[in-house]
Amino acid sequence: MEEIFLQAPHRRWNPLKRDWVLVSPHRTQRPWQGQTEEKVKATALQYDPQCYLCPGNMRAGGAKTPVYESTFVFENDYAALKPDVAQAVMDEGDAGLLRAETERGVCRVICFDPRHDLTLATMDVAAIRRVVDVWAEQIAELGVRDEIRYVQVFENRGAMMGASNPHPHGQIWATEHIPDEPAVELEAQRAYFQQHGVSLLRAYLKMEQAKNERIVAENATWVALVPFWAVWPFELLVLPKRGVATVGELTEQEREDFAAILQIVAAGYNRVFDAPFPYSMGLHPAPVTGEEFPEWQLHVHFYPPLLRSASIRKFMVGFELLGSPQRDITPESAAETLRRAVRSPPSHS
Repeated sequence: MEEIFLQAPHRRWNPLKRDWVLVSPHRTQRPWQGQTEEKVKATALQYDPQCYLCPGNMRAGGAKTPVYESTFVFENDYAALKPDVAQAVMDEGDAGLLRAETERGVCRVICFDPRHDLTLATMDVAAIRRVVDVWAEQIAELGVRDEIRYVQVFENRGAMMGASNPHPHGQIWATEHIPDEPAVELEAQRAYFQQHGVSLLRAYLKMEQAKNERIVAENATWVALVPFWAVWPFELLVLPKRGVATVGELTEQEREDFAAILQIVAAGYNRVFDAPFPYSMGLHPAPVTGEEFPEWQLHVHFYPPLLRSASIRKFMVGFELLGSPQRDITPESAAETLRRAVRSPPSHS
C-alpha cells in the first residue's frame, strides 16, 4: 500500500456495491467528547428463567419454547413478513413516484444453543457446525417455495446492535423480492463476470492473498479479511477459497472450517477491547430464483460499530448520511489490530 494512502485523505472504491468510501487517517487523533456507551458484561447465567429463548420457557407471544438440546428454529412470534399477504401493486397516476407493492415472506429465529451464556465466540466449533448445517437446511427449505426469491440469514449481537435478547440466536428473513443489498451485489458481480469471465470476489480474494495486508485469519478453506473498502472500523468479510454460491454447496470440510473461522473471528473481536463485541453479521448466498448464478460467491459480512473502545462507537451521521460513508482508521490498521486479537491467548477474566 502506497504511503500516501495510509496518511492522507482519500476515497476507496467498493466494487461489490459500486460506491465510494472516504478514508481520513489523520482524524484518528481527534479528541472525543461525544456519547459513550456502558461497557457490556458477559452474560453469566447458563439458564435464565426470564429468557424467552431458554429451553422450556414461555415466549412473549404465548408459545412455549421446547426443551431443546442443540439448535432450535421457530417462526418469529412478531414477524416482519407474512406468507399469506394478498398481492397488490400501487402506482398513483402511473408517475412512478407513489409506488407500493405487497411483500410476502417468512421470518424465523434460530437459537444457536440451549445455554443462555454462550455466543459464537464461546461456543465450541462442533456446536457452531450444527448452526452452519441449520443455515444450509433453512436456505434449501425456504428456497424452494414459489413465493421466495431470497433467504437472508443474519445475527444482531449485543444491545448496541438492537438485539432484544442476549441468548445466542440469529434470524432468517425469506423474502418475495431480492432485497436491496444483495440486489446491488448481484448486479456488480454479474457485470464483473461478464467483463472478466471470473467471479468478482474470487478475483478480489486472490489479490488479497497475494498482498497479505488485510487478511486477519484463514484456514484450509476460508479467509477472513478487512475489505479494502471497509466502512465500519473493524468490518470483516469472510470468504470461502473455492467458488461456492450458497451454504448447501459446501463440503463437509468447508462446513467444519466455516464454523472454525466464525469462532476465531467472534472470539478475536472480544479481545480487541476485552469486552463482548457487538456486531451485525449476515450471510450473502445467491438468490433462490431457480436460476444459475455463476457470478455469485458466497460471503459473510461482519459489521461491528465499536470505534476506539468498548464504550465509543462509530455513528453514521452527517456526511455519511448526506454524502458518502467515511472512516478514520485505515482498513490496514484495523486488520493489524484484529490479527493481534485473534492470535492472542483467550482472556480468563
